[in-house]
Amino acid sequence: MIIASPPRLDGRPTRPTRRRGVAGLALAAAVLVGLTACAAPAASTGPGSATGSGAAGAAAAGTGYTTPRTMPEGKGSGQPDGVFPRTVVHFAGTTTIPAAPERVAVISTGQADSLLTLGIVPVASTAADGAAVVPDYLTRAFPDDADALAAVAPLGDRISPDIESVAAAKPDLILMNVTGKDAASLYASLSAIAPTVATQGTGLYWKQDYLLLADAVGRTQQAASWLDSYQSDAAAFGAGVPAGTTVSLVRSSADRLRVFGVASFAGSVAEDAGLARPEAQDFTDATSRDISEEQIDLAEGDHVFAGVQGGDDTALTGLPLWPTLQAVEDDAVTFVDDDVFYLNTGPTAARAALEAMRSALG
Repeated sequence: MIIASPPRLDGRPTRPTRRRGVAGLALAAAVLVGLTACAAPAASTGPGSATGSGAAGAAAAGTGYTTPRTMPEGKGSGQPDGVFPRTVVHFAGTTTIPAAPERVAVISTGQADSLLTLGIVPVASTAADGAAVVPDYLTRAFPDDADALAAVAPLGDRISPDIESVAAAKPDLILMNVTGKDAASLYASLSAIAPTVATQGTGLYWKQDYLLLADAVGRTQQAASWLDSYQSDAAAFGAGVPAGTTVSLVRSSADRLRVFGVASFAGSVAEDAGLARPEAQDFTDATSRDISEEQIDLAEGDHVFAGVQGGDDTALTGLPLWPTLQAVEDDAVTFVDDDVFYLNTGPTAARAALEAMRSALG
């Protein structure tokens, strides 16, 4: 079994790994209330059952990809980069940003990743359950920003942030998403503090959200260039992986055990590389599906990328049927950074997940 240290972002493995060949919408209009998914992978109603946004990929129709790769239709400013004031149409309305933001607060944790990838350090951020305000993978990826990252003010939970803490951070721009919360109420509260822009949220939409966020700060071309480079690199990696083998994504968190489909964040990275998925995980109608311990065979694949909330791998390796997986017998399991694969969604996390796959699969 491969126990992976957090992947280096330069593509070099942090320790020797067993190399194995492997195969290589927007929702109609995002409603601001009644959304049930969370920014982390979507819930499901029971073992083997699925919930989600319906036919994921409708927004990407004609692209051949489940994950949308362009700015959401009708969203954005339509203005050149660097021009302010700019008026941005987003998932909670329309917001005018009077000047280039200098103090950005993020309510959705993946947005900190997106900002940092654009060269902007947020002044304040929420945190995911059981996670740091600034995840370790971001600290590793941006060592030159260590002091500024250490000073990022905590804003509480990403679903119900502390509004007083947001105000105390004195932001000139606030970023949120509309998924998994009372978005209308939250947007009203945040907009009373500073101009607020809302993305759609969830791992399925990380690319379009990155572009919309970049528009809000006047750096759309920088984001588009990053995506072009990443997608080309992913495709080149996948082209060197023999076709027909499969990549499995499985996560243990609290009392839940899930496999992740194509319409998940990590699933989108595998899709970008053209990696095949096991039949049991080749679904696009949900981010994830809950399975029971007795259904661990649904996590089977030629290579398994396993995540555990809190990092205790025995949550999976201690399952009675875990040793029965062929991937375990073949020493083809990589335990990954849970923040990168299953908790946060953003371009730097995508790059780190891609490099973890490259290190494991060669």
